[in-house]
Amino acid sequence: MAASHDSDPAPPDFEIAASLAEFTMPAAKWLTRNATKLQEANLKLNGLATGVVVFNPAGKVLLVQRASHDSMPDRWEIPGGAVDDDDTTIVHGAARELREEAGLVARRFGPPVTGFGDGTDLHVFPNRNATRWFCRFVFIADVVDCEAVRLDPNEHQDFVWAREDEVRGQRVGGRDIPITHETMRAIILKAFRLREQA
Repeated sequence: MAASHDSDPAPPDFEIAASLAEFTMPAAKWLTRNATKLQEANLKLNGLATGVVVFNPAGKVLLVQRASHDSMPDRWEIPGGAVDDDDTTIVHGAARELREEAGLVARRFGPPVTGFGDGTDLHVFPNRNATRWFCRFVFIADVVDCEAVRLDPNEHQDFVWAREDEVRGQRVGGRDIPITHETMRAIILKAFRLREQA
């Protein structure tokens, strides 16, 4: 999670697709509401995280490269991070992370790329020393201006806009873009399919 940019103006309100109703609550409330399902799936979560898939007008997805000094150095991912206790809703956490990590202001969220379902669609992962476990929900977002990408150098050092075939091959032009892990690559590819169906 990056530090906030205090000098930046407050982001405008954004629309939330009806399909995101379950994510329009704080993370703590979501965890409480789904406690039984999580227990049945043998999952003990410490928190929730979000990921945001942004497509530009050419249909390319935004990928950001992790900083060389961070965990999974130099690998590529979508913007996102932990939902904070003071985030009004899970979706608001996604909007905050998108702004902090990529400098982009969300205009609309939807559809979800992952959801709770029966537990098989959950992306559960540990922190870097496996002492805490999170579930990540990913949303496709429209932004105010795709050209306004501004990275937080504490977390990311570069960005690219990639086509679906480039994500599959993990290569843009003559440059390798190794994705953080296979689950992240699968999420991004699923977002391309959802975009085609919309």
